[in-house]
Amino acid sequence: MDVLSPPAGLSAGRRALIGPEIAGYLVGAAVWAPSVHNTQPWWFRADGREISLYADTSRQLVVADPAGREMMISCGAALFTVRLALRALGYIPRAHVLPDPAEPLLIARVSWQQRAAPADYELRLFDQVLQRRTHRGGFDPLPLPPGLLSVLQAGAERDGAALRIITGEASRALLATTTEMAERTQRLDGPHAREMAAWVPPPGSGRDDGLPPTAYPARQVRTVPHFPGRDFAHGRGWGMPASTAQAAARSAGAVCLLTTAADRPADWVSAGQALQRILLTSAASGVAAALHSQPLELRSTRQFIRTQLSDGSYPQLVIRLGTVIQTARSIRRPPASILFTGGSGRSRPGY
Repeated sequence: MDVLSPPAGLSAGRRALIGPEIAGYLVGAAVWAPSVHNTQPWWFRADGREISLYADTSRQLVVADPAGREMMISCGAALFTVRLALRALGYIPRAHVLPDPAEPLLIARVSWQQRAAPADYELRLFDQVLQRRTHRGGFDPLPLPPGLLSVLQAGAERDGAALRIITGEASRALLATTTEMAERTQRLDGPHAREMAAWVPPPGSGRDDGLPPTAYPARQVRTVPHFPGRDFAHGRGWGMPASTAQAAARSAGAVCLLTTAADRPADWVSAGQALQRILLTSAASGVAAALHSQPLELRSTRQFIRTQLSDGSYPQLVIRLGTVIQTARSIRRPPASILFTGGSGRSRPGY
């Protein structure tokens, strides 16, 4: 599915919806949240004016993400999108995160009863849900809009996380080198390489998950300092061809770390909500984001980043921000395939 084509349920715009239409609308937006390798590790259950979000462990990266941290971050991004979609419809969302200790894969219950007109900025963010996509490469040497980083930091704090701006050249180089080392380590590790390959469908595939060749460059684009992307093509020539402008090294952009004070499942969900707010706010300002999880999937490099660059807080994701013309396209599963009603008898993945 083309990222610019509104999925069924959203193409009608924010018209008045009734009953089950609302749940379909919410999930139709939530599926466009970012997820690691586009695994889309979630499913939903609707019951009246409440929708429940579950993590789907059958889509978890068991090698790269054995604790489910990245899976929970992905679900947190989907949760933020549900909340934002409700605001776009004029409802006040009430979210209860990890409400039942007996159901650790129940990420949140979200209900809506009261109404209130959405703020202009909420509508601007929601307008980016279908447009935003992850950038994989370098940026143009242009400054970010004035004040954007401060706005992003305030938003992350609102969601229970922190966005740390890595400003010093030495610190930027250290984080880039650590990312490159982690990328090389994983590329040479058979289980890691095979797991990633399972989420990279070949050209012409009919799959609606994973990373299609339209979502990543065929050749590595060097940045200064160099933050390597994943080798999704793995030498097979898949991916988007590089433009002439991408032949030379490009700017790494503004380099950031998304962190949390603790490192529990609730913190991972908070990081996911903060991530989606950051991505949508940036996109609304014409700024793209590149994401790196490699150095945080290895215990040694994650601990190194925590002690050297995070002041003891827990790093959850490396984010680079900058301006660039984007041509990448992504895919998503149909909302109807992951939305079930209260009495559907859906067997829960991972239970």
